[in-house]
Amino acid sequence: MTGSAIPVTQSREERLLDVAADLLVRWGYQRVTIDEVARRAGIGKGTVYLHFRTKEALFLAVLLRSHRTVTARTADRMEADPAEALPARAIRSIYRELLDDPVTRPLYLGDPEVLGRLAHEAADALGDLTAKRTEVGRRWFSLVREAGRMPTDLPIDAQMHLFSAVTTGFFFLDGMPSTPGPTDPDARADLLEHALRSALEIPGAPLTRECAAECAALFRSLLDQLPTLSGTR
Repeated sequence: MTGSAIPVTQSREERLLDVAADLLVRWGYQRVTIDEVARRAGIGKGTVYLHFRTKEALFLAVLLRSHRTVTARTADRMEADPAEALPARAIRSIYRELLDDPVTRPLYLGDPEVLGRLAHEAADALGDLTAKRTEVGRRWFSLVREAGRMPTDLPIDAQMHLFSAVTTGFFFLDGMPSTPGPTDPDARADLLEHALRSALEIPGAPLTRECAAECAALFRSLLDQLPTLSGTR
């Protein structure tokens, strides 16, 4: 049966991602080579390239696999606690989760040049996902604005730019050596939440569970757009 080949291919790609993730944690991105991933996975180097055309594509797939988990957990938190649907709290939780993840931490908080290369790879390979994330972000902010918890004196696109700039700045600084500021991850997460809350939110009543559920559904809609395995080729 032709269908029997699908699980084999998926299993091999999952094995490649498992090996790449393990080497990333143990050695760091710069030291890992496609040759070593192939050797540890027990396949030929050429076979790796059948699934992932570059080292950046391989590690982008590793990152996206973790990103699926983070996105699903974000939606879970929003459904369990409406406060988690507010932008500042949502990003605080995501930031802490990424810091605690041994796979995502060296990619997000390691060498900024590495993250830039993966971002370039993502821009080339994941245009549809980027557009979907922008759409979800705009709708998310609209829901919070309609609930009276975000100001309306700035356009949504300006607020999204501010949100991205502040968040990216925290990740960038965390990847820089000898950066002034608190070393405790919780203290840095608190600062990130404080900055975004001050810039983007209006004090008020908690979001309703209905509103938070709508926000969670937006995040879950991203799971359908996130490529799996060789979808990043």
